[in-house]
Amino acid sequence: MPIIEVNLLEGRPPEAKERLIRALTDAAIESIGAPRDSVRVILREMAPAHFAVGGVSFAAKATALATPKVEEEW
Repeated sequence: MPIIEVNLLEGRPPEAKERLIRALTDAAIESIGAPRDSVRVILREMAPAHFAVGGVSFAAKATALATPKVEEEW
């Protein structure tokens, strides 16, 4: 019984998550011969503030990108 766990940022539409679940299930069937009814998929969604790369959360990156930068005149 394969259990596939996926962590992803929240905000994707339900249809996209269903496609992902189907694709992961199909991959387990094709790659290891798992019976369809034995494949378990767990999606864990997290808030952008709860995931970071290089010490900066995705929420902070989004805020920085949305904030217009003021260029200084010399």
